[in-house]
Amino acid sequence: MLDQETARERALEAAGELFYSRGIQAVGMDAVRNASGISLKRLYQLFPSKEELVLEFLRQRDSRWQRALAGYVDAQPRPEERIAAVFDWLYKWFSEPDYRGCAFINSFGELGAVSTEVAEQARHHKKAFHDYLAGLVTASGRPAELADQLALLAEGAITTAAIFGTPEPAHQARDAARFLMHTHPGPDLPELRR
Repeated sequence: MLDQETARERALEAAGELFYSRGIQAVGMDAVRNASGISLKRLYQLFPSKEELVLEFLRQRDSRWQRALAGYVDAQPRPEERIAAVFDWLYKWFSEPDYRGCAFINSFGELGAVSTEVAEQARHHKKAFHDYLAGLVTASGRPAELADQLALLAEGAITTAAIFGTPEPAHQARDAARFLMHTHPGPDLPELRR
């Protein structure tokens, strides 16, 4: 018999794959049971409701997504390279064979009107992404409003890539971001000259 943590992780992994590929409302607890190999009784011991499973899936996905983005972007040496790298990372994500858009936009579209907790989790994720972009903009010495513009470019690319099934919107958004950075030049900071 699986220990509590292993069973929980297995259930979350199965639920995450199903929710992301099929949609949350289309996936019942029976499908999660079948995909995870964990009995329905045990699933409900781990997650007393489907909504709790959905919320934990979103929390886990948020954490993994933010870490993966920051790991890629923060490896760039210069502030403006980090901003452009956000869109390069998006291109890699959009190129994944199972890319189906943003899990937070998708979950908000499905459940945002009926679950305040799902809506709040989606808002939390989008705010954390915006705050991350704002930190990159601040580090580049550019005006704060550039972060709002970059966030709109990124969100538009995320949605467009999902709808049209191509990663190209990330490159188009990166080009637009570079144009915006040129229209909002940063001060001549020493770290920009490296």
